[in-house]
Amino acid sequence: MSARTVRRILHEVDLQPHRTRYWKTACLDQRFKHRAEQILWCYAHADRLLKKGVGVVCVDEMPNLQALERQPIRRAIPGSIEQQEFEYRRHGTVNVLLFLVVATGHMYARCPARKDALHYIEALEQFRHRYRHLRGVLLIQNGDSSHTAKATQQYFARHRWWRPRWTPVHASWLNQGELLNDAFSYRYLKRCSWPSRQALIDHIAVAWSEYNQLYAHPFQWTWTNQKMRQWFAQHVTHST
Repeated sequence: MSARTVRRILHEVDLQPHRTRYWKTACLDQRFKHRAEQILWCYAHADRLLKKGVGVVCVDEMPNLQALERQPIRRAIPGSIEQQEFEYRRHGTVNVLLFLVVATGHMYARCPARKDALHYIEALEQFRHRYRHLRGVLLIQNGDSSHTAKATQQYFARHRWWRPRWTPVHASWLNQGELLNDAFSYRYLKRCSWPSRQALIDHIAVAWSEYNQLYAHPFQWTWTNQKMRQWFAQHVTHST
């Protein structure tokens, strides 16, 4: 059988045996269902809540983003695609926190010096100061150690302005912050060269404001609580 015939057969049945992708299986229990219901309710009512002065905000992280210098970079010209030098120089890493206001699609970014609870709290305080006109925020976040640390929980207890909501274990895809992560990275971090770690930090500080002016929009989210419950019932039945 020729290679061309194999390609045709695989194409007809939509199979790609040469590709693979990692994934994590979420634990489909009542805790998953409860947390998912809380988050999907927030998304469904984000506009109405914002009109009442309560924001629905997602936070996501890009830990250890490498500041790589690649020179030269030959930009695309007619008849030739862009070329990047294969070799690179490392200039350290940067931790990036991205906040997404769900109802508007606007973002806020910080580059904390370290990835720990104290620096996470500092970023939360800076966000709270910037959006102090709000009565409160429903904060959607994952179970990262900096989010669940004792110091962070004590901070939330002192500042009821924050109303944290947690994504289920291995279900961070319920966090719209991941969509912002991809959209921002595609427009402002892909195909770049950084002469220093500080240059990357300075770029992010300018870029997120421009993103709000040019690209910010609410992400289309169609997975409702009704659909989730139907999906949950079907998969729990199959797993048992």
